[in-house]
Amino acid sequence: MTPLLSFYNAYSTLILFSGVAALLALSIYVTLMAGQLSLGATAVATIIGIPSLRLRGVYLAIATLAFGEVVRVIALNLTITGGALGLVGIPPLVTFWHVYGILALAAFFFYRLERSRVGRAFAAIREDETAAQAMGIRVTYYKVLAFAIAGFLAGLSGGLSVHFTYIINPSQASFSEAVNILTYAIFGGTATFLGPIVGGIVLTVLPESLRFLREYRLLMNGAILVLVTIYLPHGVLSPRLWRGRHARV
Repeated sequence: MTPLLSFYNAYSTLILFSGVAALLALSIYVTLMAGQLSLGATAVATIIGIPSLRLRGVYLAIATLAFGEVVRVIALNLTITGGALGLVGIPPLVTFWHVYGILALAAFFFYRLERSRVGRAFAAIREDETAAQAMGIRVTYYKVLAFAIAGFLAGLSGGLSVHFTYIINPSQASFSEAVNILTYAIFGGTATFLGPIVGGIVLTVLPESLRFLREYRLLMNGAILVLVTIYLPHGVLSPRLWRGRHARV
């Protein structure tokens, strides 16, 4: 057995979780591209996106969180979902190539999206929604599109994760998990799609490196979110930050 294969066998779950975290961070990123903040992206994102279009920022986050909590409570009380215990014994069908192959496709999609007409429309809406509408951009259409892409990615990520964790339960859709996903995007930076990917991978691997702080993970993520917001408001992959360092060198 080669050293690389031995390493993968020892840390396969962590490696797969890192890829899924990166996909989840991208699902937050696409809504931020259009100036929205959704913490409850699901397969029905388009349905909840239409009535939520009047809301922005923290109000939109509250609305989507509330919807997510409604779904979670319903799942806790349904027999078909296994109640609080969830569903166990899900077949192990996902491998490294599934997760990172999809992540590579998602990265390519966002690379093209940022440079496309849709990406420019998202940017215009994010900067000034009223001005974007005055320029003829269909604000409602693009907002719903962002929600739909985010919901697709979030659903796909969930589908991948349950096939290597072998279990799904309502706790996986908790508020703390939504905060974790937001932290991934903020830490890496939202100036480019690479930021959320880096943030998701780094902040998934970091607790494994600091096992003695595992029970304080939520506190640590909150502290990271606050510190990055204050000292690195554009994330660790901020183009401004790296241009500044290059200029000093």
